[in-house]
Amino acid sequence: MSGRRWTSRDVAALAGVSVATVSYVMNGRMSDRIPAATREKVLSAARQLDYSPNRSAQSLRRQKTEQICLVVDSIGVPTVDQLARDLYAKAEKVGYGLITMVAGSAERAAKTAALLHQRVADAAVIAPATVPRFREETLVELARGGLPMVAMSNTVRPIGFDVVRAPERDACVDAMSHLLASGRSRVAFLGHHEEVTDAEARAGSERLGAYTAALDQHGVAVDDELIVDGADDRVAGYQAVARLLQRPDRPDAIFAASGRSAISAIWAVRDAGLTVPDDVAVVGCGNLPEAEITSPTLSTVGPPTTEDFTDVAELLFQRVLADERPPEREITNPWVFVPRGSA
Repeated sequence: MSGRRWTSRDVAALAGVSVATVSYVMNGRMSDRIPAATREKVLSAARQLDYSPNRSAQSLRRQKTEQICLVVDSIGVPTVDQLARDLYAKAEKVGYGLITMVAGSAERAAKTAALLHQRVADAAVIAPATVPRFREETLVELARGGLPMVAMSNTVRPIGFDVVRAPERDACVDAMSHLLASGRSRVAFLGHHEEVTDAEARAGSERLGAYTAALDQHGVAVDDELIVDGADDRVAGYQAVARLLQRPDRPDAIFAASGRSAISAIWAVRDAGLTVPDDVAVVGCGNLPEAEITSPTLSTVGPPTTEDFTDVAELLFQRVLADERPPEREITNPWVFVPRGSA
């Protein structure tokens, strides 16, 4: 048609519907309440006029971005992928989008906080490994500034925002006790780089703390030579375990601080000509879906079922869409030890 810039009023007139209906259809909101025939009329009219909504103008007018932000420590982590999928599924239903920001250091966390203060998004979820990058005061300031927020943390206090906790320590102690009670005497800890090499992160690690506590309970001395980093990715995990298995006093069990490195540990044991669990038992953390299809199936510490973050998404959007913000809420989902074939 002509070079004129068409508006939602033009689309509404051509489709024979209200301007509000055009807005709902084009923005993907309340789609379950609009009859399919009406929706098709609006889309057909929009195509005829080559109309698309001006998102920038809408954001300025409403003072909303209609985006939520997921703040993570790194990308390519299976748990983070599932968290993003669950958030996106909920966001899509109510006409919102999802952006991801990586805050893998204190400096990046400070920049992320500044952008959130500037309202790069209407709400935020702070993923578990990322929360320690932020000072609690920073999170409180964001909440007091009106940003709806969910922090996934076992330590931060809910002050103006919601907190989802997943206590790990007791389940990790159970897993270690299972290994030690079965006769294992040299259990290696395969940790994330920071929790092994950084003193502050090491002191605050629930998984490493549970590892040393269980050794102490069973009268086994901690051997620092068996505490290695490699849980951050599959390759690092494989290489770290391969080096451990070359030792004359090799470990007879691996407690891995992530599920993906535990799966790599199984591969490394098998490639060394050893068997799991007879020669080396393996336990991971996180309860990834892959745990049920490894050979043998992976014993793991994590949620009772495979990861599901729909409760996080529900909490966030209850805050985003509420006329009056609800009080701070706290959800606790303790981890459990799930024994399978690898231990």
